[in-house]
Amino acid sequence: MLSSRQLQVRRRLRIRAALRRQGNGRARLSVFRSGRNIYAQVIDDERGVTVASASSLDKGFREGGKSGADKAAAAEIGKLVAERALAAGVKEVVFDRGGYRYHGRVKALAEAARESGLAF
Repeated sequence: MLSSRQLQVRRRLRIRAALRRQGNGRARLSVFRSGRNIYAQVIDDERGVTVASASSLDKGFREGGKSGADKAAAAEIGKLVAERALAAGVKEVVFDRGGYRYHGRVKALAEAARESGLAF
């Protein structure tokens, strides 16, 4: 029987393979969440570079004394990564939820990025 970690890795790889098929060369908005923080980055897989990134560990975010473990923080990170991606010239992305359910912090980050101008 597979452990929960092994199942999560399988889920993540299965999602990423589907995104490659459907992506048509678009950049990928990848999300990682831990118990205390949330991270997002826009990755250009064709060139293998990170175009834009934001996390709850960024200096400007931490100075506010906020936690990175709630939906409000995820929404702010979503806005921030969208602004940085648009500044870098990326308007369309595919959303890589990283094996997490589209719920809670992941959903808040995605909706905030959409509202800020990223199309996916």
